[in-house]
Amino acid sequence: MKTSFGALTDSETPVLIDFHASWCGPCQTLAPILQDVKKDLGENIKIIKVDVDKNKPLAAKFKVRGVPTLMLFKNGQQLWRKSGLMTKNDLKEAILPHK
Repeated sequence: MKTSFGALTDSETPVLIDFHASWCGPCQTLAPILQDVKKDLGENIKIIKVDVDKNKPLAAKFKVRGVPTLMLFKNGQQLWRKSGLMTKNDLKEAILPHK
């Protein structure tokens, strides 16, 4: 079952979108960091991974030029965006004000 992107991001809980690619080294480095963030924040965050090669129209809609690109949404609104690798602490600092 496919759910629309809008339905996924229209949530009271902050939703972190990870635009990534299988061939991207920094994306692979980021994956365990995202798992740790999810472990630490639990129900206070949803994390969704979007493969830019399999979802080209969505990547184009959000003007994703490089991977990884992270975007934080809440109630359908984009609150924050960053491209590139981030540390676990920097990522948590970006998310926590919005939970």
